[in-house]
Amino acid sequence: MTQESAVSRIATPFRTLALGAVFLASLGGCSGPGDVPTSDESLGAVESPALATRVVGYLPTWAGNVDTLQYGKLSHINYAFALPTAQGGLTGVSSSDTRLRSLVTKAHAQGVKVLIAVGGWNDGNDSAFEQMAGSAGTRTAFVNSVVNFVNAVGLDGVDIDWEYPDPGTSGNNYALLMRELGTAMHTRGKLLTAAVVANGYTGGGVPASVFSDVDFLNIMAYDGGQPHSTYDLAVQSLNYWKGRGLPASKAVLGVPFYGRSPSSYVGYSELVARDSQAPYKDNVGDVYYNGIATIQAKTRLGLQNGGVMIWELSQDTSGSTSLLNAIDSVAQGTGGTGAYRLVNKASGRCVDISGPSTADGAIIHQWACHTGASQQWSMEATDSGYYRFVSRHSGKALDVKDASGADGAGLQQWTYSNGSNQQFKPVDLGNGYVRLEARHSGKVLDVTGCQGGSGDGTLLQQWTWSNNDCQQFRMEAR
Repeated sequence: MTQESAVSRIATPFRTLALGAVFLASLGGCSGPGDVPTSDESLGAVESPALATRVVGYLPTWAGNVDTLQYGKLSHINYAFALPTAQGGLTGVSSSDTRLRSLVTKAHAQGVKVLIAVGGWNDGNDSAFEQMAGSAGTRTAFVNSVVNFVNAVGLDGVDIDWEYPDPGTSGNNYALLMRELGTAMHTRGKLLTAAVVANGYTGGGVPASVFSDVDFLNIMAYDGGQPHSTYDLAVQSLNYWKGRGLPASKAVLGVPFYGRSPSSYVGYSELVARDSQAPYKDNVGDVYYNGIATIQAKTRLGLQNGGVMIWELSQDTSGSTSLLNAIDSVAQGTGGTGAYRLVNKASGRCVDISGPSTADGAIIHQWACHTGASQQWSMEATDSGYYRFVSRHSGKALDVKDASGADGAGLQQWTYSNGSNQQFKPVDLGNGYVRLEARHSGKVLDVTGCQGGSGDGTLLQQWTWSNNDCQQFRMEAR
């Protein structure tokens, strides 16, 4: 296979475990890789309606607990991974796998569809896919293997995760495989989906003809440099595939439940264990990931298209810090605003609106923290790590008065107009606090004269960063 650039070779990093983990699974809990038995057995009658919004979660064979999954917050679960053989068989997961069968029963009881994901990163080795797809005979054998597996377990379809067919012969063979597999799945009332690269050269290995053969594509909009999964990359990825003719309704935006540094991959739950403020920002040291606000901004973007996909479910937390809960609050329309109180380190008081007023031009000051909406600010991603902070009380945005670039310029609320003076970047300080940098000036949010002591009603301003406690804020989720 041709080597792509680091940016265009968008893979799921934890999928590098897939090959070893699948082999361990086949040696440990399964009956062996061999031929897939044919059966029409069906597991788990559908009793409850599925989530109306498409939220697709991958569950790896080597991690996660099927008894504790939040099924009601998912529409589809992709069980990852089975592996193709060059001769057209399937290996790695047996149709008698008790964990998979339990997953199907529990998911179907809540109206959630389950697919088998075939492939994965496999340390970049896609030779089995290449050989199998290159021959009509082995393609037919593979299609039959998938049909038999899906029927035997009572699955709802298959997700093909070939990483990656190259443009040319490889891509043409991929298209033939997907056409044949799509026909086999759809005539049986089953789904065919595929995981695809975010954009770039390798994207060309998925011909546009495939778009009509799949129910939707899971776009792996992560691992795109450092930071590896920005909001900008999400937008670019969706635009790339839709620009090639993929219907928006079939473009499912992938989001990561893990972070990356230049030398490591770290699950979101581990990041939260390291830093209690991790849910409210996008990096812990040099590990970059998607916190709650970014996940919710991406969810809103995904819902304007075909939905959201998650790699992968076992890396989440529970309760108020859960990323799946954050996605669900947007998907269900029950919140999803990513709202926070901004608590000043020096004074312990919260950023608040004078009055509290709902008018343009109302000044921003600090006040003793309370539970009112005037101290709750929804973080909504713009681009490049910047956010607008929108008041839950007024619906207006935090704004540097007159778009001034000077030290001492005051803060106010104002109807959002996409101004750079209304966009702020939270910069992690490594101590549980952030500084909030104004995009237009590079200056930071600051409590006026707070080093001499300050109380309720002290005004907020912007000031050159000087690393004092007046300029540091703790973000508390509401």
